Amino acid sequence: MRPMLATPAPAPPPGPAWVHEIKWDGMRILADVRGGRVTLWSRNEKDVTASFPELAALAETYEDLLLDGEVVAFDAGRPSFAALAERMHVADRRKAERLSSTRPITFMIFDLLRLFEQDLRAHAWSARRELLERLDLTGTHWQVPPTYADGRQLLAATAEQDLEGLVSKRRGAAYYPGRRSSDWLKVSHRQVVSAVVGGWRPETGNAARLGAVLLGRPGPEGWRYAGRMGSGLAGKPGTAMADLLAPLGRRDSPFTDEVPALDAKDVTWVEPRVVVDVRFLGETGGGRLRHPTFVGVRSDLTADDLAQA
Repeated sequence: MRPMLATPAPAPPPGPAWVHEIKWDGMRILADVRGGRVTLWSRNEKDVTASFPELAALAETYEDLLLDGEVVAFDAGRPSFAALAERMHVADRRKAERLSSTRPITFMIFDLLRLFEQDLRAHAWSARRELLERLDLTGTHWQVPPTYADGRQLLAATAEQDLEGLVSKRRGAAYYPGRRSSDWLKVSHRQVVSAVVGGWRPETGNAARLGAVLLGRPGPEGWRYAGRMGSGLAGKPGTAMADLLAPLGRRDSPFTDEVPALDAKDVTWVEPRVVVDVRFLGETGGGRLRHPTFVGVRSDLTADDLAQA
């Protein structure tokens, strides 16, 4: 099952019909607890249980429940996607267990979808939330963060604390798996977008090293070229990116529009399968990202997820 998704909005909606939560800069997870074990599913339905062994103890809480939330890694007291990247790509459980002592994660639980074999998705958010709070799910590596009635105040507070933003939820809303619904609205302080990598260029003076990548975003006819990104890819991130792209080579551009000759110089085209998060300073009139900076690889998203969003 895929999780319900929020629709971007310019500001939180007013009024008592809505409730507001902090938007965590992490990885969306569904935690399925049943039969004395926990299975963790990513947003694109990939089993990521081995990546987060800290959450195995959720099996000791209740016999049967399905939780929705965000896995977060903190750095200097704030959620950091860069810090989480050290954990989310680890598929070896032993390595993940070693990392858990130096880079622990916290599961921010914000929804309850099943309890004691009863499907709760058709129930109103307010009813699901009441049940979730009554479960008293508080542990070393998981918590149920609070909700807030005043969206404007929360938006200001998250800006002051340099947090990602907020999510507003309609109190009477049911849960729609895999759908981007206007019953959930997200307001972000930072301009961060997910894009695919459609090609890479070598580092100046070193043809063997990756220096920049060419980005694509969904368009009406396929992947639209969104600009060249080199910032944030120096050192280990660039090496890791090169390893991901190495088996994806192709002869021609995956973009539906023309890539400027300056950007396409010495490029190696690749199948648009690797999804990355990019921080940027706005867009040009042609839809190119201004000053894009690499944030991290999104192993929890596929190119199809972006195309269908």
